[in-house]
Amino acid sequence: MLDQRNLPDMLLTLDGERIETADRWLQRRRPEILDLFREHVYGRETVGRPSTLEFDTKVTPNMLGGIAVRKQVDIRYEGAGGTGKIRLLMFLPDNGQEPCPAFLLLNNRGAAHMDPEQQAPSPFWPAEQIVARGYAAVVLDVEDADPDFHDGFRNGVHGIFDPSTGERPANAWGTIAAWAWSASRAMDYLETDPDIDAARVAVVGHSRGGKAALWAGAVDERFALVVSNNSGCTGAALSRGKKGETIRNINDQFPHWFNGTYKTYNDREEHLPVDQHMLLSLIAPRPLYVASATNDEWADPRSEFQSLVHATAAYRLFGCKDLTEMNFPHPEEPLLRERMGYHLRSGEHDLKPYDWDRFMDFADQNI
Repeated sequence: MLDQRNLPDMLLTLDGERIETADRWLQRRRPEILDLFREHVYGRETVGRPSTLEFDTKVTPNMLGGIAVRKQVDIRYEGAGGTGKIRLLMFLPDNGQEPCPAFLLLNNRGAAHMDPEQQAPSPFWPAEQIVARGYAAVVLDVEDADPDFHDGFRNGVHGIFDPSTGERPANAWGTIAAWAWSASRAMDYLETDPDIDAARVAVVGHSRGGKAALWAGAVDERFALVVSNNSGCTGAALSRGKKGETIRNINDQFPHWFNGTYKTYNDREEHLPVDQHMLLSLIAPRPLYVASATNDEWADPRSEFQSLVHATAAYRLFGCKDLTEMNFPHPEEPLLRERMGYHLRSGEHDLKPYDWDRFMDFADQNI
């Protein structure tokens, strides 16, 4: 059921126009909301696709017991501040059929979860499970683009592409935006790979990676499906009325994740011109899936669910079925509506094989 939290009206433009059609949403309100998030939360990128982008690919057949082909791709780029590299690891079904759809995971837990030999497979990124369902399993380490610590934005892509002199603007992009940028560079490669159906690529993230996946799906409409797992504060969860982690908590602990302007909303959530249901709305009309866990009070599953319910207003403009009459579900009882899905998993803050199976169930029907 719809939970009223005095949220900004996502169908009302800044100059007072009430949005009532999909065309007006795409022409007026969606670009306006995207700009508000850039200005007040995630920041403005200084670079899109670098002109120097290059791909170096190594292919290994007969992986995962003979069911997969492995590709290891170095995505290279350079700017005034130096050079950078994002390492992409892929396992593709080796069945000689048409180009396959793919799941791209923005891995925020390091190299242990993306072993190229798969000698100790990780349930966080179960490559064989994904390949067995007919999808390419693709992963990158978000810290290749920007290490997850605050050094004044001198490292990673900020150091490569941001101006080297002058005061950093309050609306300059932070680390979450840099990680989303890395997802787009992966998509640049996937569009060139003849074994991948680039029109059927899902971007997935857990926790801080989920925040990045949502922002990647918002700014880059090439992603056919966007999946948020336990993304919480400044991810899928509403900021207004949220339990657990707050804007102040996240800005104090991770000052590099978002732009400087966002810090002015510490303890002032009600003054934000946006809330996270509006971030989810930017995915419309593409498929969107949000997942939570019962013991993840810091992320606040009910606020994640309510954010998705409120985002329905944008999907409704495209004729999608309503979520507003749905109740918060019991664990392991997924809610699926046209182009929108949600589940609550029993257990802790994590990404598990159960979650992956639900994501793929949804993808089977939607991409």
